[in-house]
Amino acid sequence: MIHMLKGKKIILGITGSIAAYKSVYLLRQLVRAGAEVQVILTPAAKDFVTELTLSTLSRRPVLTDLFDEQSWSNHVMLGRWADLLLIAPVSCNTLAKMAQGQCDNLLLAVWLSATCPVVLAPAMDEDMWKHPATKKNLQTLTGFGNRILPVEAGELASGLTGEGRMAEPETITDFLENQFFSSGPLKGKKALVSAGPTYEAIDPVRFIGNRSSGKMGISLARELHNRGAEVTLVLGPVTTSSDTTGLRVIKVESAAEMFRACMDEFSDSDITVMAAAVADYTPAAPVAEKIKKADPSLQLDLVKTEDILAAIGTRKKENQVLVGFALETENEEQHAREKLQKKNADMLVLNSLRDSGAGFGKDTNKVTIFTRDGQKWPFETKQKETVAADIIDTIIRLYYA
Repeated sequence: MIHMLKGKKIILGITGSIAAYKSVYLLRQLVRAGAEVQVILTPAAKDFVTELTLSTLSRRPVLTDLFDEQSWSNHVMLGRWADLLLIAPVSCNTLAKMAQGQCDNLLLAVWLSATCPVVLAPAMDEDMWKHPATKKNLQTLTGFGNRILPVEAGELASGLTGEGRMAEPETITDFLENQFFSSGPLKGKKALVSAGPTYEAIDPVRFIGNRSSGKMGISLARELHNRGAEVTLVLGPVTTSSDTTGLRVIKVESAAEMFRACMDEFSDSDITVMAAAVADYTPAAPVAEKIKKADPSLQLDLVKTEDILAAIGTRKKENQVLVGFALETENEEQHAREKLQKKNADMLVLNSLRDSGAGFGKDTNKVTIFTRDGQKWPFETKQKETVAADIIDTIIRLYYA
């Protein structure tokens, strides 16, 4: 994938943030991939990175001054020259300026003149990231058509740990390659994937859950991403770490949280794959304090959770592809075909606990794919990554060939 950026013209804007040190590594990656990179610094960014370092790596003079004799007459030209404008990091202050349409430095002037796609990689402390003003500014900029890269969680400049870290250079490069310069068959498509279990609280300590590892759903999300799709992964409380580079991840815990997240994201999705093992029932009245072992028995009243796949099926439009999963233990094919029709899905992927290579927590799976028109495709036991490729191949062959 390193050749996807070859010859591409990219403006790299750097604003005043401690995360600017990452931009040096990002610049090096972009240049190594063959991109032509023009760096623009805001005045505040010069306190964090040097023009000499950036000009040496980019092999171009670094632009900083709005009123420079050369750059003043060229900010419109720069906005039209680039195939992509990437601002990484974009500080909280610059986000606010952009949302208001301010133009008090060269980078903002180029942004306002840009006719190419714009990608923003925010970086700030967690409290700033979660402030309602920042959220409103992000919504405004998204409404302008800018693409916002999710922040990452970890150690922050304040010494605290939380959300707000700029995406890693590898994540950003991977995103650019797949979303803007990929020739994959799903380029330009948006995908929604659910994965993992849900935990239904009994009290603050105990919950009802299942053994899903989320591996299958995460593998599907990765495969969709590799084929060029922009992927949102709604992820339940998995206990193993997995590579989600390039994916937009929404972490949830309960079935209700997963329902809300999927409903919020579905309308913009071209391909929706519901692979999560969502609880069918949840405690009717979880208690606020830990239940003591006072009685010899404990009775729980359970109520049904909302059926996410069925709810999406009622809202599905003709141009949207909906894929469901079914884990069965008896009359597998009959139940799978019934579920396919009842939930108004386009495809249904059947797993059977009767198969030794399938089931929760395993690295392999064995699936059979059913479609609404009665077709059936059985597959042998394979690694989940390969199973994901088989499923996505089938989606592409049926709906995007």
